Amino acid sequence: MGGVSSHSPPNLGKLLELDGYLKNYSNEICRRYSVYRSYVDKIEECGGWEKFTSGYLEYGMNVMSDNSVECLEWAPGAEQLALVGDFNNWDVTANLYEKMPFGKWKLTIPPKDGSCAISHNSVVKIAVKKDGQFHMKLSPWAKYVTRPKDSIIYHQQFYNPPPAERYIQKAPKPPKPEDLRIYEAHVGISSWEGKVNSYREFADNVIPRIQKQGYNAIQLMAIMEHVYYASFGYQVTSFFAPASRCGNPSDLKYLVDKAHEAGLFILLDVVHSHASKNVEDGLNEFDGTQGGYFHDNARGYHTLWDSRLFDYTQIETLRFLLSNLRWWIEEYGFDGFRFDGVTSMLYHTHGI
Repeated sequence: MGGVSSHSPPNLGKLLELDGYLKNYSNEICRRYSVYRSYVDKIEECGGWEKFTSGYLEYGMNVMSDNSVECLEWAPGAEQLALVGDFNNWDVTANLYEKMPFGKWKLTIPPKDGSCAISHNSVVKIAVKKDGQFHMKLSPWAKYVTRPKDSIIYHQQFYNPPPAERYIQKAPKPPKPEDLRIYEAHVGISSWEGKVNSYREFADNVIPRIQKQGYNAIQLMAIMEHVYYASFGYQVTSFFAPASRCGNPSDLKYLVDKAHEAGLFILLDVVHSHASKNVEDGLNEFDGTQGGYFHDNARGYHTLWDSRLFDYTQIETLRFLLSNLRWWIEEYGFDGFRFDGVTSMLYHTHGI
């Protein structure tokens, strides 16, 4: 990231007047502000905030207007990447990524007879070569991940429904309330029955009750995909995919639409403080190393949470997490966020 530039925090004098206790820490405040400004400058060098926070338009798998599929991944420790799946009979030699600068890998899947060569909902994975061996991984940018009935390992489904099957949200966003009255909910455990509830059942049966009780906002837990259900969604494995136990992406869009139709703000519980340590169906060791999106030393592990800790000094980690926030707003229509485990992000002690 280069050296830290020298920036003075705006209105620092006024802040110190209001709280004299902070005068003893003015140098540290200036240092932290300079670190912040250095990252802002770096993001500007990477094309600015608009481009930087739209990483999901480039990374992962994206269908182009001509029905080709553009694939881009960041895997600095990998020796080779290959896209495999039902579409190429899981042949690791058929569709190899090209190595690009800065640890990036790129691949184009051309259209087949004018149509997308990868069928909607077909299974795909990324074969990552490390130490001469290929290992099957999920793209960090996977948009739909499910668990097959005959396995405990999740797999990525290529989600590209035909236009007629795509859910289009209709309700306008409600005006921002002056005072939030938040109803916190977990979709999966919201049913009277002994089952995992669905997005659509929650939308049709629970949202009307929330509205009737006088709340003006819903905070949803456990929306990002997580293999371990008992974690309540706080051991995220796929950050761009909605929890498939409750339905598919269109089902979640239906829920958000129904909340807006009821005049409710809808907030997403975001876990950017740590990630699941799962290797085969999580971010951990995606490129075959202990690093990548995480610290590659003891700082990369939360011993009490038994999870991996992000390296926020990595520009690609920042791109991933900031783009993740924008994805949930742009793609699903969420109105805001509640951030989990912030003290763990701020302090080496993790606030424990």
